[in-house]
Amino acid sequence: MNPPAYTARRIAQSRFLALRGLRCHVLQWGDASLVTPERPALVLLHGWMDVAASFQFVVDALPTDRLVLALDWRGFGLSQSSGADAYWFPDYVGDLDAALDALSPGQPVDLLGHSMGGNVVMTYAGVRPERVRRLINLEGFGMPRTQPHQAPKRLAQWLDELKEPAELRTYDSIDAVAQRLRKTNPLLSEQRAAWLAPHWSRERADGQWEILGDPAHKRTNPLLYQVDEVLACWTLIKAPVLWVEGDRTDISRWWGTRYTKEEFHQRLSVVAHVEKQLLSPAGHMLHHDQPEALAGHIEAFLSA
Repeated sequence: MNPPAYTARRIAQSRFLALRGLRCHVLQWGDASLVTPERPALVLLHGWMDVAASFQFVVDALPTDRLVLALDWRGFGLSQSSGADAYWFPDYVGDLDAALDALSPGQPVDLLGHSMGGNVVMTYAGVRPERVRRLINLEGFGMPRTQPHQAPKRLAQWLDELKEPAELRTYDSIDAVAQRLRKTNPLLSEQRAAWLAPHWSRERADGQWEILGDPAHKRTNPLLYQVDEVLACWTLIKAPVLWVEGDRTDISRWWGTRYTKEEFHQRLSVVAHVEKQLLSPAGHMLHHDQPEALAGHIEAFLSA
């Protein structure tokens, strides 16, 4: 017998915004009547090759009704692709600034980002500290430190990649998409994978299913990650920060010995007010693995 299908407890409204010349998609749970100075809008930003709907399980688990908004980054989900052959980190920061101007004009928000989204919100909270009441970073580790001598090779790699079409794998069925999600994250339940799959992909005219992500996101970033510039932004964060990670996340899979969790936590020490939580069992997709526990930490942090 198949397990019962996942049923969303809170139903999201789908809306679109014009942000910096692109049509961008936002999911909204609740309405403006729930907003107070002590409980502003909670804005959620997903990670690389993910979508706004990925936060549904956490939103369902939040014990208190509030206005929650989740943005599909440009080139992901139902947001329009940039049309360019590469994507740039400052554009995400710019899109976030424009989104908050539209979604919460003149009012600070509670801001949460996962992975790539966590890196964006940390930078943004330092550059626009008056726009963020409280900040939550879910495994937005940043990147290894780079050196100037790496620049020529990185640029050459990028130029070579531009000569080839960027492609993403397709899948024969929606069930195959769900299986792909579970292969990447064995802690993801069958019910949640089946619910996520149609939000994470779409069927093409030829019957194949494609991921809702612009393949251009796969191209190498030709710009080196500048740790000192990043930390200069983090130092200016005024909002209290909640950092959450999973006990099974192994960042050596991404960077080997070039960057460790210990080094990340040393970087995080430049932020004035940080609370840290560890979820178990959970990996990098901790909002899928432990949504109830994560929602409890979010509620406690935002209400403190």
